Amino acid sequence: MKVLIIGFGSIGKRHYEVLSKLNNIQQIDLVTKQNIKDIICYKYLDVIEKINQYDYFVIASETNKHLEQLKFLEQNVKNKLIFCEKPLFESKQDFEIKSNKVFVGYVLRFNPLLEKLKEFLKNEKILLANAKCGQYLPFWRPNSDYRDCYSAKKEQGGGVLLDLSHEIDYVQWVCGNINEIKSYQVKVSDLDITSDDLMMLIGKTDKNIFVNISIDYISKITHRKLLIETFENTYELDFISNKLIKKNKAGLEEIYSFSNLERNYMFEKMHLDILNEQKIICTFKEALGVMNAISVIQEQIYE
Repeated sequence: MKVLIIGFGSIGKRHYEVLSKLNNIQQIDLVTKQNIKDIICYKYLDVIEKINQYDYFVIASETNKHLEQLKFLEQNVKNKLIFCEKPLFESKQDFEIKSNKVFVGYVLRFNPLLEKLKEFLKNEKILLANAKCGQYLPFWRPNSDYRDCYSAKKEQGGGVLLDLSHEIDYVQWVCGNINEIKSYQVKVSDLDITSDDLMMLIGKTDKNIFVNISIDYISKITHRKLLIETFENTYELDFISNKLIKKNKAGLEEIYSFSNLERNYMFEKMHLDILNEQKIICTFKEALGVMNAISVIQEQIYE
């Protein structure tokens, strides 16, 4: 199998690292303006003459380039697998995929504890989901200036709403599509950025579940947690410590954990799922559902 990775920043390099270790991957080429030793590199997507030689395309570019690159692939290749980093677009787009299969990189779906939680919830009535994620933007990449990364730049599709849209995806994956939304998307900190650094949402899903989502670039204590309330149990999943707590009405507590989750474990599982069963990965349709929620939030800035 031949792979083409489009974009070779930090996330593109991570996908290269993961894919190069898979047995059925024979060759990985790049679209990048960098010159990488011993790797075939194209400066632009549209200069590749035999683009149909590739079986799997990985879009790892800035968010504001995703639509243009997906359109190009949809027009020039057929019956291929295409992976696109999250979020799908900067804003909601009227765009269909007919010739290929597109999947989107909401990698937290492959956290084994989130999968376990989803199993637990199959036979329970969810009342409330509360998702919270925060990390101080300058702490993200300690070896580089936070002001230079795309997250800091609204014009490149950065900002906490798009960057941390994992929370919207996994809440909708577990609880159904959020169809009633009240939200704030704002910049409140003294960070030298043009993008938003705080998003807060309350809403209700099409399964009549209340949801509360808060994401930010401003918390100096890094955290990512999901709290689920059902009639019988409370579940708390801590994505940072990789611990899931289940506690019932009688006070009985069960704890599940993965203490040695490898750095690329979820990325490997994600690519293997795309290349094989396609059971857990976020589909193009589901990613459009995330974009629908994002679109409502973006529109509410102006209310």
